Amino acid sequence: MIDAITNVINSVDDFLWGWFMIILLLGTHLFMTIRTKFIQRKTLKAIKLSVAKDPDSDGDISPFQALATALASTIGTGNIIGVGTAVALGGAGAVLWCWLTGVFGIATKYAESLIAVKYRVKTKDGRMLGGAMFALERGISIKWLGKLLGVMFAVFALLASFGIGSGVQVNAISDIMTKTFDLGTVTLFGNKVSVVSVIVGILVSIVTAVVIFGGIKSISKVCEFLVPIMAVFYVLGCTTILVMNYDVLWSAITMIVSEAFSLKAVAGGFLGTSIMLAARYGIARGLFSNESGMGSAPIVASAAQSRNAVRQAMISSTGTFWDTVVVCLMTGLVLVSSIIKNPAMSFSDGGGLTYMAFQQIPYIGTPILVVGIVAFAYSTILGWSYYGERCVEYLFGRKGMIPYKLIFIFVLLVAPVIALDMVWTLSDIFNALMAIPNLIAVLLLSGLVVKETNYYLYGNRLDEYDKTPIPTVDK
Repeated sequence: MIDAITNVINSVDDFLWGWFMIILLLGTHLFMTIRTKFIQRKTLKAIKLSVAKDPDSDGDISPFQALATALASTIGTGNIIGVGTAVALGGAGAVLWCWLTGVFGIATKYAESLIAVKYRVKTKDGRMLGGAMFALERGISIKWLGKLLGVMFAVFALLASFGIGSGVQVNAISDIMTKTFDLGTVTLFGNKVSVVSVIVGILVSIVTAVVIFGGIKSISKVCEFLVPIMAVFYVLGCTTILVMNYDVLWSAITMIVSEAFSLKAVAGGFLGTSIMLAARYGIARGLFSNESGMGSAPIVASAAQSRNAVRQAMISSTGTFWDTVVVCLMTGLVLVSSIIKNPAMSFSDGGGLTYMAFQQIPYIGTPILVVGIVAFAYSTILGWSYYGERCVEYLFGRKGMIPYKLIFIFVLLVAPVIALDMVWTLSDIFNALMAIPNLIAVLLLSGLVVKETNYYLYGNRLDEYDKTPIPTVDK
């Protein structure tokens, strides 16, 4: 029975992440890149805007806090373990597909954030609510269809928060800590589990509970402090390894590019791959990492203080730049160059690949990776707890928020001591299922995106306030 269920789940995952999702996702990325006149060229301006305050505008948190919270949920295990898994399963070429997903995904992240902020609403107590569910419900002229798609998005995003947002992340923390510290095992419910895993589950659930019960302002303050430090720390580690591997760096780049379009099996220990496998795992892990097109980051972008939707959309789009164009690319180069230098590494799993790569740095390599994974994964937990919370509020109102937080914390407690192979697969499925209604919203409302972009960005009106009233809802 369990094997049959597993086969069904794997078949669904294979279908969703076959040509269907590749065409839908990359197609949307390319379509919005063209429609926004290659918005990627405005990335530097967007980065400058991300550190500017907008205190006189409607919103709960600053633009940078919104970006930090979004980055907290995107710069996570997808950048470290996810890229490693893509390389292990899809070959070196998966790195290029992952990177391309990020480059063109900037346009989709911009578009989805724009419509989320444009169609956000306000509660009676003054809190901002937004995201794909509100954009679908308020923006699509066929109301029943918009409401149906909005509910679908909220349901799948809610389910994803227990996978990509909590279970996968705390399991990654547990895995890396167990590899680093061996405190023996203990028997729970008839199974032997690592003592470290038990400790991780207890500590992470307690610390997370303290933060998430404080609301978005508490979450955003922690993320605002944690994200820049952890990113710089990890990038310095990657840079050190790339300097150590400088002699094979060009070979790594050549392999990444050539294998991205190869129909032949890859030599040197990688699992046999092709352009389809490289694209599938590269794009899937790229989406898992940067979440462009998934509709998650726009939920927190809607809470930002911003004078117009275009301004915040530009800031949000930089999240994909930092996450994939910079961090994921560095991870990919580290892994591939390390495998070329140490061929035996290619037989390891995704997480093991990264672990072995960082062991090349004497003494401090493992601590850098441990701190990086713990910080990345924990910040992702915080960001996704907010996403799930907003989806619960959309579906059930505020009465559902406390039960959701309790379940979320329970998942953090038990996830480190259970096998999560299937959770990774389910996370991929829920990621795809929540991306579908969100991408529909982006495509159907692309005309609005073009109109707003032409007026505010290309019309040099980024400092102008949007006077459109924000409706109040009873939530």
